[in-house]
Amino acid sequence: MNVSTPTVAPSSTMPLGAAPAAEPTPTRPWQDLRPVNARDHIAVRAASTDMDRWLHHIAPAAGCTRPIRLVGSIYTITKTGDSATITAIRRTDNMPDGEIYKACGSRLASVCPSCSKLYQQDAYQLLRAGLVGGKGVPDSVASHPATFATFTAPSFGTVHRRVVRRHTCTKRSRCDCRAEPCHARTGPRDPRTCVHGTSAVCFSRHEPGDRRTGRPLCLDCYDHNAQVVWNSFSGELWRRTKQAADRYLAQLARERGIPNVLIGYTPDGKPRTVPPVRLSHGKAAEFQARGVAHFHALVRLDGVATLDPTAVVPPPDAFTTDDIEAALQHARDSIAFTTPPHPDQADGWVIAWGEQLDKRPLALTGTDPITDGQVAGYLSKYATKGSEVTGHASGRITDDTYDTYADPDGDHPHRLIAACWHLGRPTATTARLLRPARVRRSTALGPRWTCPTCARPTRLAHCVHCAPTRQDNLDTTRPNSSPSDVDQPYSRLRRWAHLLGFGGHFFTTARRYSVTFTALRTARRDYHRAPRPAEPIRTADHADEETTLIVGSLTYAGSGWHTTGDAILANTSAAMARARRGAIRDALTNH
Repeated sequence: MNVSTPTVAPSSTMPLGAAPAAEPTPTRPWQDLRPVNARDHIAVRAASTDMDRWLHHIAPAAGCTRPIRLVGSIYTITKTGDSATITAIRRTDNMPDGEIYKACGSRLASVCPSCSKLYQQDAYQLLRAGLVGGKGVPDSVASHPATFATFTAPSFGTVHRRVVRRHTCTKRSRCDCRAEPCHARTGPRDPRTCVHGTSAVCFSRHEPGDRRTGRPLCLDCYDHNAQVVWNSFSGELWRRTKQAADRYLAQLARERGIPNVLIGYTPDGKPRTVPPVRLSHGKAAEFQARGVAHFHALVRLDGVATLDPTAVVPPPDAFTTDDIEAALQHARDSIAFTTPPHPDQADGWVIAWGEQLDKRPLALTGTDPITDGQVAGYLSKYATKGSEVTGHASGRITDDTYDTYADPDGDHPHRLIAACWHLGRPTATTARLLRPARVRRSTALGPRWTCPTCARPTRLAHCVHCAPTRQDNLDTTRPNSSPSDVDQPYSRLRRWAHLLGFGGHFFTTARRYSVTFTALRTARRDYHRAPRPAEPIRTADHADEETTLIVGSLTYAGSGWHTTGDAILANTSAAMARARRGAIRDALTNH
């Protein structure tokens, strides 16, 4: 049995009503015998006359744990100009099982190992192309300064942890080094218990995989509400951090006498200029064991080409990796905001980064500190992870499943989900009515003056580098926010309760960082179609020429394989195909 072969029992990560292998009622002739176990399923399927045809039919989704089944018709249309004629019709009734199997395409390794592996490989190619070039990205990006940074969340309470002062292992993923005591009592004044009577010390040296790691020492002392709100607003925090880092670099360019770059002209003929440098990034979100997200960001510094803002060009020679790290550090220190008021928290919650910011420069020579391949593999691996590291993994939570996963008096994940559900409840008053006047620094430009503290020139009313506050904006409304998000900014907590409030993307890239997933998938699709030039063209490139189109009228029929035997046969076939491709690849490499 292959590692991606599903279990018969439905998983908690699957949608309601779906299972990897749902036993159906007999709908095809080969199902009339109604076998009672997987071995009989396999025997009956193998003895059927259309076994080879079935294997060929399910090949595109053979490795998938719970493929999507579609029924309907596929039309072949010949189109010339504005006229179109249906030349052929294929119905799923005449296909094996009467359905079309399509891979689920899930990025989560806990849901579908096969589809997530493909997603991980695409993410790796996307990230690495942004560092060394290729796939439409110029090779000159290899000379751009780049840094790998990790932004963490603040503390919401004391949790069990594994701390290794000095590593002697060769691979951190399999670290077996001796850890320090978790939370030892270091002095006579240190309390032995908290206000709730729970022990405030832990002398255990937690081993890797210890289920207590990330769990609060006292569940009642831990601020579960603040953590889920931080998860919900962490995307906005990252957006502001990126903007602050770009502003810092623009100010640095002005101080070094590097002029802005002309990128075009306004309709009335006035020139449009932008700072000569900008940051491009690839970012992956990862859940820590305590249930809060932190961000790994691969940040690259680019220049701006005159009259071509979409081009990827090297930055001015005056900028180095140290400037990127200084910009990220400045953004981490200066960016914070307060969320809109909530009935349970009239002043809102402060959203800011934690004290820890790990910054590591990248090397493209295969030597220390870390290489492009290492960081691309690291980020692409975490792009396939979900919340399973926290001890919770489920589909979207509803009123029917709330009692299963949430409990205000339960363990840590149950309390986080309960906090999401409670804070995201409909309220009588909307955030639009509760939101006070916008409180932010004045952005009106005035006479140029020099800050007496840092000697930086500015035209703002307050120096952005020395102001005592940290960009305290109560209004977190985005220009493209939907009305529901504006009126109820906390309603998203219920929608994303299964991810502990985090509703952002687990993997994102800047627009000009690299290629897109769509480009990679299109190239793979064209490659698979190339050996069969006789196949009809899928899209009309020239409207005036005769073109053959394939139009599908398909509807959803279900998820998962019909029987356990089908799941085993499909996964075994996919494993054999992967092994065959691997052997061919090794033979070509060693030739």
